[in-house]
Amino acid sequence: MDPEDEAERILGELRAQADPVRADSEKRYLKSDFAHLGVTVPALRKVALSAVRVPPARDELLGLVDALWAATDGGRPVHEARMAAVEVLVKRVELLEPEDLAVAERLIRDSVSWVHVDHLAEKVAGRLIVRHPDLGAALDVWVGDPYMWIRRTSLLALLPGVRAGDPDLDRLTRYGDVLIEEKEFFIRKALGWVLRELSKKDPAWVTAWVEGHIADVSGVTFREAVRRLPSADADRLLAAYKAR
Repeated sequence: MDPEDEAERILGELRAQADPVRADSEKRYLKSDFAHLGVTVPALRKVALSAVRVPPARDELLGLVDALWAATDGGRPVHEARMAAVEVLVKRVELLEPEDLAVAERLIRDSVSWVHVDHLAEKVAGRLIVRHPDLGAALDVWVGDPYMWIRRTSLLALLPGVRAGDPDLDRLTRYGDVLIEEKEFFIRKALGWVLRELSKKDPAWVTAWVEGHIADVSGVTFREAVRRLPSADADRLLAAYKAR
């Protein structure tokens, strides 16, 4: 594979499926300053993943990701090209080495929306950390990072372990204490999201966590955290939340 040529092919096929009406709608929904083509997610995924149907070499994969990420239209990044970069990286995440956590971090730092960040956080950074637990030390730094999307990543990267039934409860406890008074909506939402997913497997732990933070927990974190709890626990916590 020649990464630059393959990126051009992908972008050409995406442009061939452009829908200006959808592009305008999506741009407004995401409050985006990027160039948008208006390609549906299933169509985008089909085009992007065709490039890595046969596993490429690691350097080819990373070259393709960089070429797609750098694509511009009128001087603005192309939303669908960046989505394609994320799709191919997620699809072939098994090719990545521990040092490639820096690739995920670089892309997240160059992102301005959950739509590009969340898969990178969970399905790239998170999966790398599951495979190489020592990389979890990076999250301990990221949880205090000035950039909001990096702080969100420190939480969402815990999701693969939660979903696999091997949650990092120590980090979730520490990060919850650090972020409980966070003002950013997307951080509050991410904390609630992780707690909600954990509640599917360990409702007692989540119930105890919410109970211990009832005086300080934000509304969005609370709503997400109790969403899947047994009704008796959720009702009791809701009464305590309203009475605080």
